[in-house]
Amino acid sequence: MRYVSASEAKQRLAALLDAAQREPVTIRRQNRDVAVVISPADYRRLTSTNIKAFQHLCDRVSAGAKTRGMTEDTLHEMLND
Repeated sequence: MRYVSASEAKQRLAALLDAAQREPVTIRRQNRDVAVVISPADYRRLTSTNIKAFQHLCDRVSAGAKTRGMTEDTLHEMLND
C-alpha cells in the first residue's frame, strides 16, 4: 500500500488516481490515516463481500429463529411492543 500526505494528494490528484488503479493509496494528515483511495473494482469486491457476509448472517439468524418457533406474527408483536 502506498502512503501520501494530504498536501501531496491535493497537488498530484491525477497521479494518485492512477496509482489507486494498481494498489490502495492511503492519504495521511498530521501523521494520521484519513482516507484510502481504491479502484472501482476493489470497491465492488469489498462491498459485495460485505453484502454476502451480511446475507449469510441473516440466513443463519433466520434459521435459528425458525428452529426456536419464531413466526412473522411473533416478530411483529415483539417489534410493536
